[in-house]
Amino acid sequence: MTQFINKKEDIVTEAIDGVIRASGGALVRLDGYPHIRVAMRADWDRSRVALVSGGGSGHEPAHAGFVGPGMLTAAVCGDVFASPSVDAVLAGILAVTGEAGCLLIVKNYTGDRLNFGLAAERARAFGLNVSMVIVDDDIALPDLPQPRGVAGTLFVHKVAGGLAESGADLATVTEAAQRVIAGTLSLGLSLDTCTVPGSPKENRIPPGQAELGLGIHGEAGIEQVSYDSAAQAMRLIAARLEAKMGPGPHVALLNNLGGASALEMSVLANELAASSVGDRISLLVGPAAMMTSLDMRGFSVSVCPMSEADAAGLAAPCPLAAWPGAKPLGPVETRRLPDGLTPIKPLASSHAPTEAFLRQCCEILIAAETDLNALDAWSGDGDTGSTLAGAARALLGSMEALPLADHTQLFRAIGLELSQTMGGSSGVLLAIFFASVGDGASGGLSTQDALRAGLARMKEIGGAEPGDRTMIDALEPALDALGDGLAAAAAAARKGADATASMTRANAGRAAYIAADRLSGHVDPGAEAVARLFENLS
Repeated sequence: MTQFINKKEDIVTEAIDGVIRASGGALVRLDGYPHIRVAMRADWDRSRVALVSGGGSGHEPAHAGFVGPGMLTAAVCGDVFASPSVDAVLAGILAVTGEAGCLLIVKNYTGDRLNFGLAAERARAFGLNVSMVIVDDDIALPDLPQPRGVAGTLFVHKVAGGLAESGADLATVTEAAQRVIAGTLSLGLSLDTCTVPGSPKENRIPPGQAELGLGIHGEAGIEQVSYDSAAQAMRLIAARLEAKMGPGPHVALLNNLGGASALEMSVLANELAASSVGDRISLLVGPAAMMTSLDMRGFSVSVCPMSEADAAGLAAPCPLAAWPGAKPLGPVETRRLPDGLTPIKPLASSHAPTEAFLRQCCEILIAAETDLNALDAWSGDGDTGSTLAGAARALLGSMEALPLADHTQLFRAIGLELSQTMGGSSGVLLAIFFASVGDGASGGLSTQDALRAGLARMKEIGGAEPGDRTMIDALEPALDALGDGLAAAAAAARKGADATASMTRANAGRAAYIAADRLSGHVDPGAEAVARLFENLS
């Protein structure tokens, strides 16, 4: 079992109970498990129009996560990706509907239309005033007579829910919902399929491909396309949306389909702002997981033109944790660095041999990126290669601004560059190393002695010594042998690096938290980087 569940038969009821327990008393449920699963507001008094939505589970936080003031009154939950029964929907309607009436918000799937529709008819037979709207915002299949309802449904929940909360009548709430539905467009893209509890995972999307327009129930998309970056993925989505968008400003909703990290979603938000529709987006909802497809590693974008009143309703505060709010999509503003942090740049100077040497060092580290990352995955977080390669690329980019003809100032400049561009503790330690080397060189030390002085300072501040399974295990013997030439330094570095493979205890760095069996037989990635650098230089 690779999911945090007990039994697949109980996953929906247990999840609903978990949401209710964590609501702080804001939610309750109707009795009737397991056939009737309705989460509803604990404070509801039937004095206003009720909003009821729902459908299959697996889209969390939809639908129970959006039950509360300003949004839904009740959510009717079916099995994973399966519509709730007619009786369950009817129970939800009867539990929350008073004289003001009830609006059903239904996504355009056959099961939902039929079950919610029949429940509405039966509720009307009880004398209740019930209206129903169908959300059909998915544009993945342009010739489909009945497009699916996907994440754009949340626009309807918020706009209609806000009106109902303010006391608007059923006709007004229904008209607003229909107006939002008419303008909403949505499209999604994913790098992987979802994992349905208790079922084998379908691996239909090959590496290097993404699926465009797949549904929130894991249905296959309209096509598989090549994938190479977040920017390319967002350009594709934006172009399809733009072709169908009307004039004027729109609100947008950036939805995590379940498996993308928050870091990735922030990158996608940046790409959405930079896309062909970015300058037409006045408000952005998200990025957040709102209408998911279990653990699907994808995202969707929904857009809708809205009147000032509807946009204000969308942006109105809402106490629900699942609703991320709607905020203006603006530029990236910057502020000047505080005094003391703005770098004092040395005068740039040229020196062809030094530049060639530095470029060679940088290219060696960039070439080793993948291997070092793989090695670091055994003892750290798998980013040693990327960290060093990123610093190398930054150094290459600043080459023309370096004092290449003044080695004393050059060491300090390299230290300053690394402190700003190289992340993690290794970036700080190497910045200390080069700054100290520069100090030593300015005091009249030879290059080898200045390098040793830099190493001594790095050991002092970093707290690592030879035998602690760090880059020092290769760097110290290399610097000691440097007086005999690069070949001798390379051999010493390699010997020191290889020795770390037999060290089953690290006394510094992230490897200090790793079990011995994970370390045994694997060279420390920092030491390997030093060894490769000297070997290639020699």
